[in-house]
Amino acid sequence: MTGAFSVLQAAAIGSAALGLAGCVQAALGTTLVARFCARERRRQQPSGFPPVTILKPLHGDEPLLDEALESFCTQDYPAMQIVFGVQRANDPAIELVRRLQARHPSVDMSLVVNGALHGENRKVSNLINMLPHAKHEILVISDSDIHVGPDYLRQVVLAFQTPNVGLVTTLYAGLPASNALPRLLSACQINHNFLPGVLLSRYLGRQDCLGATMALTRSMLDRVGGLDALVAHVADDAVLGRLVRAQGQDIAIAGCMTWTTIAEDSLPALYSHELRWGRTVRALAPVGYLASSIQLPLLWLTLAVVLQPHASWPFILFLWCYGFRAVAAFVMDRCVGQRSLVPLLLLAPRDWLSAIIMASSMTGTRVDWRGHTMHVSGHVAGPAHASPVNAIPPPISTGD
Repeated sequence: MTGAFSVLQAAAIGSAALGLAGCVQAALGTTLVARFCARERRRQQPSGFPPVTILKPLHGDEPLLDEALESFCTQDYPAMQIVFGVQRANDPAIELVRRLQARHPSVDMSLVVNGALHGENRKVSNLINMLPHAKHEILVISDSDIHVGPDYLRQVVLAFQTPNVGLVTTLYAGLPASNALPRLLSACQINHNFLPGVLLSRYLGRQDCLGATMALTRSMLDRVGGLDALVAHVADDAVLGRLVRAQGQDIAIAGCMTWTTIAEDSLPALYSHELRWGRTVRALAPVGYLASSIQLPLLWLTLAVVLQPHASWPFILFLWCYGFRAVAAFVMDRCVGQRSLVPLLLLAPRDWLSAIIMASSMTGTRVDWRGHTMHVSGHVAGPAHASPVNAIPPPISTGD
């Protein structure tokens, strides 16, 4: 009996230690994000900006889509082209693009309707169909649900001025389409775990490409095998980042924040979305994915309470760390423009849900993506495995 008690006590202490480590990580990540949001952005005269083509693959209507696309049409940038692409002639996004063209006649916008499939990833197939219509050397690929500020393009192009940069990406925060519980839970994951995890892993030397922005030149895209090199993969952003890194080029983070619409309207939809990305990250970096469980401090502290239900110290420690975590989350929410206090009440349930999703993602390769079934794989053709930063644990991603 004494031996069993000692094992449980040791397990509780170990869980508490992991919880404390997770709180330290949350504090460090929040500090980095706060510094990023507070720093002065680089400025340059309009004459110094080359023309840019934005590629926007679309698939149906979704909450806040009009607002997201509008933010790209109102960029403070001297010369840009926007190419929208859909794969169905009856796609409801077509009417939205027509309205944008009517509202912004001075913006060079075009719409490509082409249902040709080039591989398993339908978004990349859409991009392949759109690419021949791009006029400029600098390409900015961005998901349909991304919202940006008016200086977004300026900051992306400025990031290319850093020597040896072959790819530019942007941080993104979660923007719930409403205050529905599934959307707030998703915002907690992105804003309180994923976002600070990205900057902390960046500080430790990892360079990831995020689908919110994938900006590169045509020549660099050709060097890595073009869009055809991505069409077989679910995580096209991560694969593109690996391919660029294998060319000896760096991935820069532009000096601006972006926001992704959180549209899931039910817990099953949220679970399916995050399971897709859990399985994808696990396939690309299994050891790092397991190590990223440290981002769930309240899970580990809950486990300590369960293992030692009659002791007071685990519960007291849980309450103190919950308060600490809430302060970090409050600061993070203010940095990214989230004003609701409700997410602060969801911190522990969010960690528990993330643990369930992580456990579920440890087996299986099948994922559902916008009505289509795909299978994830950690294999990247060519020399992409030469990336020197793959051993650093990635943050838990929930990108589109």
